[in-house]
Amino acid sequence: MISAQTWADARLLWDYHRMHHDPRPCSVAVGLGSHDLGVADVTAGLFRQGMAPVIVFTGATSPTTRSRMPRGEAVHYRERALQLGVPDSAVFVEPRATNTGENIEFTKSLLAEAGVEVSAVLLVSKPYEERRSYAMMRKLWAEVEVVCASTPMSLEEYADSIGDARMVIDMIVGALQRVLVFPGWGLAIEQDVSDTIVAAYERLCAEGFIGRLLPADVVARPGG
Repeated sequence: MISAQTWADARLLWDYHRMHHDPRPCSVAVGLGSHDLGVADVTAGLFRQGMAPVIVFTGATSPTTRSRMPRGEAVHYRERALQLGVPDSAVFVEPRATNTGENIEFTKSLLAEAGVEVSAVLLVSKPYEERRSYAMMRKLWAEVEVVCASTPMSLEEYADSIGDARMVIDMIVGALQRVLVFPGWGLAIEQDVSDTIVAAYERLCAEGFIGRLLPADVVARPGG
């Protein structure tokens, strides 16, 4: 059973992770690979709204996606987008990335090789990955503007859609740890994290929501 305090703390982190950007037209929409096909749905919807002329789906597989997306996250995202009416000619697939840093670097290289000029990126991720992904983009692809987007759901709605509330809270906690740690590794810009958010994070860790935390020895090692 998840307590009322745990839900309250998780909601604080959920709201913090979301950048609350208003979508606007950008050079490209980039869908970051994950276990969540909702990323592909949102990316396709933004394309249909005219928010980007082309899409890049980026991602290989991970332990959480290998069984449900055996052809790779980016490939499954592309297939979903085509089902939703996006033309094949508008979709690039980057199938090698295994982490967000590679998502960014490989997408940047793919678009450069394709001759696509990029001044602004519509970055689509899971809701609780918006802030970390934004911070990494601003560090690793600093010359472009970044507009974040994700599935417009409450925490409870999202947890219901995934079917595993504890896993979702684990993910939220892990994403906050990376927001805190990655700037020191040169992977992301610093983000303002209030004492209220840190306290909620620490309570969730104490309650055992640590399944997606980086190991202590990795966190303590400069550069990861």
